[in-house]
Amino acid sequence: MGKIGIMGGTFDPIHNGHLMLGEQAYHEYGLNEVWFMPSGHPPHKKKHGVTDPKLRLEMTAAAIEYHPGFICSDFEVRRRGNTYTAQTLRLLVENFPENAYYFIVGADSLYEIEKWYEPELVLTQAVILAAPRDYENKNRSLDQQIDYLSQKYGAEIRMLHCKEMDISSAELRDKVSKGESIDRYVPEEVMMYIKDHGLYQEIET
Repeated sequence: MGKIGIMGGTFDPIHNGHLMLGEQAYHEYGLNEVWFMPSGHPPHKKKHGVTDPKLRLEMTAAAIEYHPGFICSDFEVRRRGNTYTAQTLRLLVENFPENAYYFIVGADSLYEIEKWYEPELVLTQAVILAAPRDYENKNRSLDQQIDYLSQKYGAEIRMLHCKEMDISSAELRDKVSKGESIDRYVPEEVMMYIKDHGLYQEIET
């Protein structure tokens, strides 16, 4: 049986923060592989035009090429319609039942996860690895939220002990549109891919 980390997201673009989380999960929890899985058609990303899945998949593959244990997966990109995490995890468990899955999220997602599509499936089909992220919640501390989800859903939630991500993909798209350098935030392969394909040239509205 393999221990497989799942790094999902639009990766529009993928950046060093994503790679840092993957590395931390891989080493801290002794994972066999981390699958970077660009979303196909994320239902919660309607506010801006998401870059074509094929381009995001190629960009992700370029970013992780030289990282041992990292795999670029087209599992979500190949599916039609909206892609939900609950469905993805269910299909993974059905198709590859020999694996144990570790779903990597930002700690802020633990406060929003009950609003996701079929959250009980997300919280019961994989161990949740939560990365620290600056997020304030007046109702519950992070420890209280983890206890709440664990008791209500029988979820197994563990923390990743790494630095907080100091950049977001939205900020990177904005920088590119303004002609600002993003060299320090993304692998060279990603920077070149963005330039070669003319991505993020227009400021989002």
